[in-house]
Amino acid sequence: MTVLTGPAPMANSEQMANAIRALAMDAVQQANSGHPGAPMGMADMAVALWGRHLRHNPQDPHWADRDRFVLSNGHGSMLLYALLHLTGYDLPIQELKNFRQLHSKTAGHPEVGVTPGVETTTGPLGQGLTNAVGMALAEKLLAAEFNQAGHTVVDHHTYVMLGDGCLMEGISHEAVALAGAWRLSKLVALYDDNGISIDGQVAPWFIDNTPKRFEACGWNVIGPVDGHDADAVDKAIAKARKQGDKPTLIVCKTHIGKGSPNRANTSKAHGEPLGAEEIALTRAALNWPYAPFEVPAEVYADWNAKEAGAQAQAEWSQRFAAYRAAFPELAAEFERRMAGDLPKHFAQTAVDAVVEAHTKGDTVASRKASQLALEAFTAKLPELLGGSADLTGSNLTNTKSTPALRMDAKGAVAKTEDGQIGRHINYGVREFGMAAVMNGIALHGGFIPYGGTFLTFSDYSRNAIRMAALMKQRVIHVFTHDSIGLGEDGPTHQSIEHAASLRLIPNLDVWRPADTAETTVAWSVALTNRDKPTALLLSRQNLQHLSALAPKRNLGDISRGAYVLSEPKDVGLKKKAQAVIIATGSEVQLALKAQRLLAAKKIAVRVVSMPSTTAFDREDVKYKKAVLPTGVPRIAVEMGVTSGWWKYGCAAVIGIDTYGESAPAPVLFKHFGFTEENVAATVLAALKRK
Repeated sequence: MTVLTGPAPMANSEQMANAIRALAMDAVQQANSGHPGAPMGMADMAVALWGRHLRHNPQDPHWADRDRFVLSNGHGSMLLYALLHLTGYDLPIQELKNFRQLHSKTAGHPEVGVTPGVETTTGPLGQGLTNAVGMALAEKLLAAEFNQAGHTVVDHHTYVMLGDGCLMEGISHEAVALAGAWRLSKLVALYDDNGISIDGQVAPWFIDNTPKRFEACGWNVIGPVDGHDADAVDKAIAKARKQGDKPTLIVCKTHIGKGSPNRANTSKAHGEPLGAEEIALTRAALNWPYAPFEVPAEVYADWNAKEAGAQAQAEWSQRFAAYRAAFPELAAEFERRMAGDLPKHFAQTAVDAVVEAHTKGDTVASRKASQLALEAFTAKLPELLGGSADLTGSNLTNTKSTPALRMDAKGAVAKTEDGQIGRHINYGVREFGMAAVMNGIALHGGFIPYGGTFLTFSDYSRNAIRMAALMKQRVIHVFTHDSIGLGEDGPTHQSIEHAASLRLIPNLDVWRPADTAETTVAWSVALTNRDKPTALLLSRQNLQHLSALAPKRNLGDISRGAYVLSEPKDVGLKKKAQAVIIATGSEVQLALKAQRLLAAKKIAVRVVSMPSTTAFDREDVKYKKAVLPTGVPRIAVEMGVTSGWWKYGCAAVIGIDTYGESAPAPVLFKHFGFTEENVAATVLAALKRK
């Protein structure tokens, strides 16, 4: 098989690197903001990788079998923007001149979906490296699933550049360990080892033996090599590509701000413009006599990757055409999954699953309801790739259709007797790493990742959840043990503020379902959310199926986030509601029981189940008023902080504004006032105030 890698080594590699340095310092200077030091120091590394190895097509940034490149130290964004511009992506010089300006394609840190060629949004250090691990895992799993004898259609590398800051962040330990365990041999990391961070020389506070650390985690380590010798870095990358059973770290010794006479090797080069005088001195030192943002035609020609990229993609397209002829169903499935489309039968699958859940009416914990929904969905959607942070037996994220992911003695993906790859990942106790790996899997394409842990540990995952929301990625978080209902484990594990805090993240859908039907609907909505992640908040304790208390509910409105579950007439009162009780999750049954207590006193109450405030908030005003009529007192009930509920105009909120306690769940419910009697009394008090 012919592999086209782009331009061969050129005599003017130095000028190719200097073009990056000049564009970086010019853009930062014009913006009067940014980080010139890393791009200037990593320019020669970029020449070796982007000029000689990276397999990509600037004219089609979404080509399925392209190599993935991640700039984990995203503050050095001008390195990536310069590369995209020089190699021929749709990023004209004017965008570089607009660096860090409103509505430009060159934001302060790279943003996927904004800049063509950017694979992931980086900035929070360490997450780019972890995203790259997810991308490399997705490539390995897709190759194991789709490649056939004589037909290789998934065969690309994932490259990531990173710095000291990425390695200091704790998430890097989680990512590096997982990459080694999974034997991600097509993952190549280039470490910009310059020894400088914002506070200066890192030696007093960063004494890790990085090569030994990576070796201990099952990586192949090359170097240190001279990071300013493009030929040396080129040879190291070539060596990394040849070894076949481990990920590789290439340690590149560099000088931050390379070329700057007075700023190189100092923290001042890290995060501020060089200044006009220093830029003039740097231009002279680099023998770069061109005006700001001017690159000579011969350097553009050396960098241009359009022809090589088009040839590489054309060669792959020929192979895929042969693959399609031999395996038409597999080819169609691969294209569907890489496009992110759900199967045509999904809508019916979802309806069938919801109806079955409603008909069976199981009284189970919503974490078990989630597993029941997953049994239906994982059987029909091979792209579902699950996992848990060492809590599989508690999160219930495994199903009959998702065998455990394992590697064989040679590092290849192990398959079941019927040829299936593992689709359930044991992430170990690595919540943050799991969340960021899932982001990388989603960004790569071909899978819809989901992973589980306890809701209280969403704190560990939070920044990666936020990044998924910012990047508009379909990632599903299964958070179980959602309240004081977990009982004796006490306040360290009892989620009080977590539901409210997750609802504050823009573009994150949050669901807290009340029974099997609502849980199945929540899953179906999460799977159709192509442009947002979802958090499912699920109970440890059993929940009575709502059909026993509200047999006339409308299943079709559940997906709207809130719906009228029970009217006064459903409990024998032929008059309009005098109050509305809003509840989520396990508290919905309390609301229904309180409704009956009040009905006995001729007090008419509507019960609204609101499994997703985020989905309900997107509804139009007409629907919102139909569910929550004006002029009627509203009382919210949820085992968490009360602050988020007042926006619905509540007259009272039954919640918890302290931490929990350690005791059996029934004792805690009574202690904190989560009884039907207290809900009824709160409604009566609100009516008296009115």
